[in-house]
Amino acid sequence: MMMFPEIVQIFIVGLLIFLPVFLIYKKAGFNPAWAILVFLPGFGILLIFMQLALLPWPNARGKSEHNL
Repeated sequence: MMMFPEIVQIFIVGLLIFLPVFLIYKKAGFNPAWAILVFLPGFGILLIFMQLALLPWPNARGKSEHNL
């Protein structure tokens, strides 16, 4: 059985993570192109989580923090 090279496996996993992150960015009001950070090895996902957790979401502006 032929094995995929490691870079192809990383790319496939990146694509599987890319689509949900793309949709999250879109619904949060951010530019969905930021989902490309998934393909940065090591700290790409960390940057995505930090951005989504720490920045105010553009589509939530004007809403109260207490109304979840």
